Amino acid sequence: MRVLVTAASKHAATSDIATAIAEELSAAGIETTVASPESVESLEGYDGVILGSGVYAGRWFGAAKEFVDRNATALASLPVWLFSSGPLGEPLEPDGGPADAAPIATRLGARSHQVFGGRLDRNHLSLGERAIVGLVRAPDGDYRPWDEIRAWSAGIAQDLAASR
Repeated sequence: MRVLVTAASKHAATSDIATAIAEELSAAGIETTVASPESVESLEGYDGVILGSGVYAGRWFGAAKEFVDRNATALASLPVWLFSSGPLGEPLEPDGGPADAAPIATRLGARSHQVFGGRLDRNHLSLGERAIVGLVRAPDGDYRPWDEIRAWSAGIAQDLAASR
């Protein structure tokens, strides 16, 4: 069983989640490949796909949406799980998923879409990005729920094992 884990990430917070998901799947005996959406040329040979994206201004990154457009036919024939990363604070704000994730999930027949908290470190932002997060009063910090991420990943591993 081979699974692709791919995530569009601007400052590595979402790609860190993709790596954690792949590690959990690997621990369950599933062969995983972690790659950026831009670098994936084909889905041939994969038995499932986990696709994620960071969320900015309530939307997925273009690279994740372009991956869906390029691979829609192949994705429709594979089990697909989606995740988003971006809400910040305690409680997480904004709550709910990005506006474009539900239509993507429907289009692909995704088995689930999970929203995880994100990470914000102003030291890694451009001047324009700092201005935007200042306007929306986004709090600095790492709000990624690693235990939830591992549990969600373990559920995917069980689902894949059951479908063998």
